[in-house]
Amino acid sequence: MQHAAFEKPHGARPIAVDIDGEPKGVLIAHDAGYRFLAVKLDAFGVAGRVVASIEAAAAALRDALRPSA
Repeated sequence: MQHAAFEKPHGARPIAVDIDGEPKGVLIAHDAGYRFLAVKLDAFGVAGRVVASIEAAAAALRDALRPSA
């Protein structure tokens, strides 16, 4: 039996995004930067968003987590 060999592209590993030491999601490489995938319920408002950088993802997540006035 022959098995197909697949190679992951370099740099395709997810990047964890922590806010105040708590993991909120991961960033996956995307043509336009990174796509955010939430792992915590309070971060689902940002899930699926594509951002240009890791810093932009953290800023968007902080904005989404900020209590409404």
